[in-house]
Amino acid sequence: MIDKNSIGIQYMQQGKYEEAAQIFNEILEQDPNDPIAYINFGNLLAAVGENVRAIAFFNKAIEIDDSLATAYFGAGNTYYNQEDYVKAKDNFEQAVKLGLQEADVYFMLAMCLAQLGQEKLALPYFQRAIELNDLDEEAHFQYGLCLALLEMVDEAIPHFEKTIELNDEHPDAYYNLGVAYAFKDQSEKALEMFENALNIQPDHFLAANGKKNVEEFFRKH
Repeated sequence: MIDKNSIGIQYMQQGKYEEAAQIFNEILEQDPNDPIAYINFGNLLAAVGENVRAIAFFNKAIEIDDSLATAYFGAGNTYYNQEDYVKAKDNFEQAVKLGLQEADVYFMLAMCLAQLGQEKLALPYFQRAIELNDLDEEAHFQYGLCLALLEMVDEAIPHFEKTIELNDEHPDAYYNLGVAYAFKDQSEKALEMFENALNIQPDHFLAANGKKNVEEFFRKH
């Protein structure tokens, strides 16, 4: 027998949300206590921006089976989208506690802590996310930002470089690399990075400002 949840997920991946909703509805009509269908329906609602309803579905799944890490992960993502970083963090922590070992959950947990101004606590979670998926440009970039905010500039630089290695059209990675080199008094390298950022995004205000400051420095010295 083909698993209906799998069919629903397939529809979701194809962007056929109405068809997916119909499938999940059918499952819940047949079995109102199928927690997986509630999780999938929650993910569907979150995908179309119905965050409040999505959370209700994740909570229903947890009510039926509170050992399902993916229900907490779904709720965490939805709370994060609502900028409720405390509730998001609590749900991601619960997902990890229940054994979810995916890069995404560690990355999102780190992002919550960074948003809450707890950069130091975020570091090991960014690190774990990268260990699990070294090809995630956003994880490298955000980890670099977090390190830079803590003035751990030497540690931040390789992560901005890795971001660029994975995506050489990432203006913010070039910009932050420029800031890092300026911080280390390597003005020529800083200027090169600001120019790279501006080549990709000519209206990058911060990079333009950085470039101007370095050029003024060169004029004075």
